Amino acid sequence: MDHQQHNHNNHSHGNSQQSIISRLKITEGHLKKVREMVEKDEYCIDILHQSQAVEAALKEINSLILNNHLNTCVVDSIKKGKSKEVINEVMAVFKRNQKNG
Repeated sequence: MDHQQHNHNNHSHGNSQQSIISRLKITEGHLKKVREMVEKDEYCIDILHQSQAVEAALKEINSLILNNHLNTCVVDSIKKGKSKEVINEVMAVFKRNQKNG
């Protein structure tokens, strides 16, 4: 399926995007910490705790991205009569996540 690119010019998208970018930067810092802990051969359980925090942060980021997508792209597509396509696209993401999870 072709992935449609959407230009979001509304104010709420900008706020969502900045929040997502901020969270990604924080998570990136935590992931760097995990790598450093491994390099320093720190206690495995401590590394796992830090890694799990990164994983939880990524899940939250994914939730924010999905919420933003539903409130922008999906709403726009439904208004344009393309509900089947956009619903199939979102469902494909969930199916892929189930295979990987």
